Amino acid sequence: MKKIRRAVTDDTDLRYKVFLETIRPGLSFANAKTADATFNPDCPGNEIPMKINDKAPEFTLQDENGKELSLKDLRGKIVVLYFYPRADTPGCTVEACAFRDTYKQIQKTGAVLLGISPDTPKAQKKFQDKFKLPFSLLADADKKVAEAYGVVQEKNMYGKKVMGIARTTFVIGPDGKIQHIFPKVKPEGHAVEVLAYLKEWAKGAA
Repeated sequence: MKKIRRAVTDDTDLRYKVFLETIRPGLSFANAKTADATFNPDCPGNEIPMKINDKAPEFTLQDENGKELSLKDLRGKIVVLYFYPRADTPGCTVEACAFRDTYKQIQKTGAVLLGISPDTPKAQKKFQDKFKLPFSLLADADKKVAEAYGVVQEKNMYGKKVMGIARTTFVIGPDGKIQHIFPKVKPEGHAVEVLAYLKEWAKGAA
């Protein structure tokens, strides 16, 4: 797979155009429905058991400040829930900082962005402060939520098979159902990909 060229611009749409040209050439979206068809979560190799229109597993977790946040409290809003393996590691930092840089535009679509990993609230707070992340990070230290969403999977690390978090993003609709799934996420470029999806969804919802 080609590496994403870095566009020297603050225009997220232009950066996404570069992303499409280098990673997914020839793609365009007329509306949110075609965006769903393009980012097909049921593609071969996707091991996530959750499917589109499944009810998103409910949860209550502490955020980086130790405050409890429940998914049910966000009913009526579109929620982007992105799972990452570990706070303040290289790939997770790239992904988080990209979401940071697109956060204002994500907010304009009406979406709520939540990061979640098997870290403690203290570790999440340190990560958030270090990189000035403007969104909440949820602590799933016992991986119960990760297991509920099916993202605890076998991974190959340095030739050894271990169980870990498969980097995955779920878009949960206002009705509390899974609206879209981004499986096997690559840290670089993912935030722009999510933003493009949300913009197309917002057009269709208008």
